[in-house]
Amino acid sequence: MTDPSVQAAASSAATGATGADRLRLEGVSTFYGEAQVLKNISLTVGAGQIVALLGSNGAGKTTLLKTLTGMLAPRSGRILFEGRSIAGLPAQGVIRQGIASVPEGRELFGSLNVMDNLLIGTYSLSAGKRKEALTDRLEMVFSLFPILRERVRQKAETMSGGQQQMLAMGRALMALPKLLALDEPSLGLSPLLVAEMMRVLKEIAGQGEISLLLVEQNARAALKIADYVYVLERGEVVLSGTAREVMESPVIQAAYLGG
Repeated sequence: MTDPSVQAAASSAATGATGADRLRLEGVSTFYGEAQVLKNISLTVGAGQIVALLGSNGAGKTTLLKTLTGMLAPRSGRILFEGRSIAGLPAQGVIRQGIASVPEGRELFGSLNVMDNLLIGTYSLSAGKRKEALTDRLEMVFSLFPILRERVRQKAETMSGGQQQMLAMGRALMALPKLLALDEPSLGLSPLLVAEMMRVLKEIAGQGEISLLLVEQNARAALKIADYVYVLERGEVVLSGTAREVMESPVIQAAYLGG
């Protein structure tokens, strides 16, 4: 994407989304060995916002999530969560700060049942927080995904792809996160299930307690629910703006929306 309008818009990326910042990345660069994948990434996620990351395969979206969640350490830059630096923390430390992830591929424990997978989501919590998770948050998960309540004793490996995605999201929510990072939650789902998944994400954010950072190749679905959008290409932010602004970009329409 080398259209001049995209390059000009990239300068707005550093200002990020509006509202009180829950998450802020400032000039983050990440490498695999000597190969640089993320190049000076700056973005913000406000409290209760849905922020979408769009980009083609290899753009750096998953690497950004891995850097955020402690799977990779940035070579430079700052990652601030509620004003505290979390750059370089291990994954467990990031979870304890209030960031949970739903990875691509779900990474469920297939031989365990639904309830056991949900309980795994509470492993990093203190005793008091675990009690909260096992009451109020468990009820929230069952309200969002009624099928999980019906199948608490079913093994994860016997569930459909859509049900497994619900379980992966439910497990992440059981960690009582303030920010949920999702990597391709619509991957492999039917159009009907994609629409339902996006509705649920909108409902989660609408409650105001949890922000969402959403990596999606289904740009059309993501743009329908996102408050703010960043477009990555070759490890750089090349465009950012509100969902409406990004959707109206001729380059985005051509590259992602078939316009």
